[in-house]
Amino acid sequence: MSAPRLDEPWLARHVWPRFSRARERKELYLANHSLGRPPDRAAEDLRAAIDAWYRDLDGAWKLWTEARQRFRELTAKLVGVPATDSIIPKTSAGQGLRAVLNALPGKPRVLTTDAEFDSLDFILRVYRDKGRIELKVLPFESFRLEACDLVVLSSVAFRTGRIFPGLEEAIRASHSRGAKVLLDVYHHAGVLPLDLAALDADFALGGSYKYLRGGPGACWLYVHPRHHGLRTLDTGWFAKKDPFAYERPEPPQFAPGGDGWLEATPPVLTPFQALAGLELTLELGVERIREHNLSQKRLLRSLLPVQGEGEDFGAFVTLEHKDAGRLAAELGKQAIKTDARGEFLRVGPDILNPRGELEHAARVLKEILAR
Repeated sequence: MSAPRLDEPWLARHVWPRFSRARERKELYLANHSLGRPPDRAAEDLRAAIDAWYRDLDGAWKLWTEARQRFRELTAKLVGVPATDSIIPKTSAGQGLRAVLNALPGKPRVLTTDAEFDSLDFILRVYRDKGRIELKVLPFESFRLEACDLVVLSSVAFRTGRIFPGLEEAIRASHSRGAKVLLDVYHHAGVLPLDLAALDADFALGGSYKYLRGGPGACWLYVHPRHHGLRTLDTGWFAKKDPFAYERPEPPQFAPGGDGWLEATPPVLTPFQALAGLELTLELGVERIREHNLSQKRLLRSLLPVQGEGEDFGAFVTLEHKDAGRLAAELGKQAIKTDARGEFLRVGPDILNPRGELEHAARVLKEILAR
């Protein structure tokens, strides 16, 4: 499938039919930046995984492990990683963060921003309170590198959608001071071009929950090849050199490369949730998805007093309002799904939203604001 650009007639013919179940809902869905809508094929893939269980019992492991490897390969391609084993499947971003924290020696000094999502922020503050790390939090908008061992920051802020300015320089500066960098790319991967190898990030966290349409649990940790030899306490028997030999050498022997970062028995269905969405994103091309998204955000900006329509922001726009949560609730009463984070109402257009839906949502929101 190819298209010179993702215009609405082409999407209606080639893409929307793949989402017939999700588009049956009597709701205008503009929370695509939160939980992505699944393709029809996701249910078929999950059914195939469960059918193999019924049919083959432990023989189903062959299909399950092949799907997990396919998930790693597609994710690596999406984020510009040549080494597939650098993608470590996880069930949450928090699980990946803990694996990194528990691989660092001593009591690491962690520097982060005030714009990190709760899944990371909460863990960092708990580790601080338990005396496991030293933690300093700086403003996202005026971040300045200080002495530390690990920098944790989002490439795109979850409340406002702002892209972290000078990301490449921040990574280079961190390395020059001996610090490692962990990126949260949840609001980046799949809607903005991403090349983790070129950025030279040490670690990154992402997943399919949002723009990649793979649901919760299909997450991953990227570990740069230079850190494959680090050993984390968050380990398990799938990280062994030969897990199915059931040998117990002393000291424990780890699998080569990034597989030494794997953990215990993995969840087997989450890769099947994620494959169809990953394949569609790569098929359409992130650059074209971004171009289409920018045009949708410009349309919303022409109709509403929203922020975040430019190229310095991710895939959603925001309306700053002291009662943003109430605005989202009022929209919900009229079958328009958005969400709010703090004082920011978030509106996320998507390739599944025709122009008419955006215009209707804008009219309703203007009426609510006028009241």
